[in-house]
Amino acid sequence: MLEKGIAERKTQVVNWDPVDQTVLANEQVIDGRGWRTGALVEKREIPGYYLKITDYADELLADLDELEGWPERVKLMQANWIGKSTGVRFAFSHTVADENGLIGDGKMWVFTTRADTIMGVTFCAVAAEHPLALHAAKGNPELAAFIEKCKHGSVMEADMATMEKEGLPTGLFVTHPLTGQQVEVWVGNYVLMSYGDGAVMGVPAHDERDFAFAKKYSLPIEQVVAVGDKAYSLDAWQEWYGSKDGACINSGKYDGLNYTAAVDAIAADLAAKNTGEKKIQWRLRDWGISRQRYWGCPIPIIHCDACGSVPVPDEQLPVVLPEDCVPDGSGNPLHKRLDFLHVDCPKCGKPARRETDTMDTFVDSSWYYARYATKFGADKMVDDETSYWMTVDQYIGGIEHAILHLLYSRFWTKVMRDVGLVTYREPFAHLLTQGMVLNNAFFHKPEGGGKNYFWESEIDIRKDARGHISGATLKADGSTLEHELTTMSKSKNNGVDPQSLIEQYGADTARFFMMFAAPPEQTLEWSDAGVEGAYRFLKRVWTFGHAFATDIRPQLGAQRTLASAKLPDALAAFRREIHLLLKQANYDLGKQQFNTVASATMKMLNALEKAPREGALAAEVIEECFGILLRVLSPLTPHISHALWNQLDYGNDILAAAWPEPLEAALVQDEVELMLQVNGKLRGSLRVPADATKDAIEAAALAHEGAIKFLEGRPAKKVIIVPGRLVNIAG
Repeated sequence: MLEKGIAERKTQVVNWDPVDQTVLANEQVIDGRGWRTGALVEKREIPGYYLKITDYADELLADLDELEGWPERVKLMQANWIGKSTGVRFAFSHTVADENGLIGDGKMWVFTTRADTIMGVTFCAVAAEHPLALHAAKGNPELAAFIEKCKHGSVMEADMATMEKEGLPTGLFVTHPLTGQQVEVWVGNYVLMSYGDGAVMGVPAHDERDFAFAKKYSLPIEQVVAVGDKAYSLDAWQEWYGSKDGACINSGKYDGLNYTAAVDAIAADLAAKNTGEKKIQWRLRDWGISRQRYWGCPIPIIHCDACGSVPVPDEQLPVVLPEDCVPDGSGNPLHKRLDFLHVDCPKCGKPARRETDTMDTFVDSSWYYARYATKFGADKMVDDETSYWMTVDQYIGGIEHAILHLLYSRFWTKVMRDVGLVTYREPFAHLLTQGMVLNNAFFHKPEGGGKNYFWESEIDIRKDARGHISGATLKADGSTLEHELTTMSKSKNNGVDPQSLIEQYGADTARFFMMFAAPPEQTLEWSDAGVEGAYRFLKRVWTFGHAFATDIRPQLGAQRTLASAKLPDALAAFRREIHLLLKQANYDLGKQQFNTVASATMKMLNALEKAPREGALAAEVIEECFGILLRVLSPLTPHISHALWNQLDYGNDILAAAWPEPLEAALVQDEVELMLQVNGKLRGSLRVPADATKDAIEAAALAHEGAIKFLEGRPAKKVIIVPGRLVNIAG
């Protein structure tokens, strides 16, 4: 990656977790806090290693269309995070200089997707780390203090949208590239140095954020886009102010142009002045992988005063961390391990220093799946057979990995392809994002106890701007109660211990309950009563298996005659019900609707328990149908299914058995029941042969006592037949 320019070392403003004392990637900052510690992140400018995921932004975005097996919401989240924006990058000029000459060569660059509003610029805002801001702060203690305060804010664009916008004027001005007017420069806490060029144009008339900022600091607001005959007011922001469906006004030569025409014309004029051009910009930023902590994969670099940064030679890989370091909160303990730190330069042999930063642990999770598909060995990252096994057919993970793990994995796969390690371009063909588990035991109970409101009330689950569950409102007994809602989590130590469930009920019970309680992608509400219900169901399956072995199987004849036998009505109806349930269960399995598959097995057992049991033919039907139940049940409850399959002599291994498919012969009905309506109202039902003609069905319907009674002697005007469902007589 270093050789191909995909990995590089550079200095830039990063997220700093003061508790873990390490850098975090943007994706690891949740609501301004570290994803692991929950500490408020700070801004720091430090060197580190970065992977140029931005080089793959276009491909990562385009290839989302090929992931047909992925949920649309995950693809949308990734597309939004990659954030392709088409706009115009242009420069305001200035004459601000320091001891090195004009700052930024006399240009302050900005990027905008709304170049049509350029004539409405009334101020510009720069990030706290912008060179103009730092220059202005040298003689301005108030501004210097504000910049220092900004360093403790988030470096996440998503957080900028919800935070209180604050700013201070720098006392500096830049020149508008088209009007030549002087535009005041402010420092804004909502401008990020890591996004674009660290500066934005302020058009308060047509940007909600700028509008609020201008109102707060009494800055000019100048309308330059009109939408129909709607009247613009400075009193309050209205949604249409930011619309692209309008025409330029108060914009000189651009008046009357719509959005597209105005952008084209303005971009052309800026290009003619050599001060701007159309440009595609990405929200995605390069992935900073350096972590100033002990755990994590070592970065295999050696720093030499003479040779610079030198990769560790292949024959010295892998670099192995010492195993006796103790993180004590005073920084990276590797700094204290001189035996690890001090090495000779691989190039010149002089004393050098080993890199002590370790890689973000998401580096490991970005390619472990490929390692699983590789033969064991330390001499290769992956082997030639990896591409045979990959890609993963079905990947299951939480929606919280939509950006962090899944985007990184897609990037890493493409890098491995480009360096010749693999031949595939995407890691996971199909993706299932399972829902969260809500633990009702962690609702706050009313003071003094009281009933469990979780089950006896309406519940309104609230989510924050990022889609995380944040709380709930419960309504019970005519009153509204606010309750804290928590999700089971390893970090919160509030989960249900699976070992205790296994010891009390068995692993199959826990599996069946979780499959049955909710579709896999939806939130699951944990219920001890639900676990008990699953346990009782599986006991019934076992009990029926015992009854089959002792009472039903002995009735089987030496020869099986089910394939050619004419079944009694009750037995045929039972068999048909099982095969209809199987048909639906197979469809639901294909849709990953495991809760309805679990429900189908319960309906199958109900039918089996009520089925006729006397005689060899009944025993054959039950043998077939119980075998269907066990196989459908086996992915949900593998242990009990395997045991019963083996003990009832269906075979040694249920996993080796063919998956059941519904038999057309079992689904055929000799008769069908049709609902009878007279003038649209239900008046009874009738049974007719399954192959009855239209004329025969009509005759049977007209002869039905319900039809005779409610027609009251009137002739039928029309008979409407809905095949397999109903007959409606209009009279």
